Amino acid sequence: MDRRRRQTFEAATPMLAPGERVDLITCANVGTVSVRRQVATAALVGVISGGTMIASVRPRQMYIVLTDRRLLFFDASTTTGKPGKLLIELSRPYVAAGPARKGMLGLSLITELALAGQAEGLRLAFPSPCRADGRQLVGLLPAAP
Repeated sequence: MDRRRRQTFEAATPMLAPGERVDLITCANVGTVSVRRQVATAALVGVISGGTMIASVRPRQMYIVLTDRRLLFFDASTTTGKPGKLLIELSRPYVAAGPARKGMLGLSLITELALAGQAEGLRLAFPSPCRADGRQLVGLLPAAP
């Protein structure tokens, strides 16, 4: 993970404003996938493959860079695993974090980011190696109402 953090830092550095500092670098699965879409994908692949293959869909994995001013989300679903292009940029003053809770089987940590002016939040699921980072992220952001 340290190598990926270094690579993510190197990808984010050219985008930082003068004096902007990085507070945290981690990875998470961002967003949600409905049960309907999961079932439809599994059924379609099963039919096409004659039952020899199974497919599943999951939220998009991203590297997250939290600075003193912004949250930057980089694509982690690249062929090399290195950070890809910048996918989301959020201004830190407009983001709050919901309480952290354990995911399925306690293997992940889940939180929801509340975005000012938006009805829907952004769900983050931190896998096992990044759970501590997820708790740290929740601690660094203001609590969601």
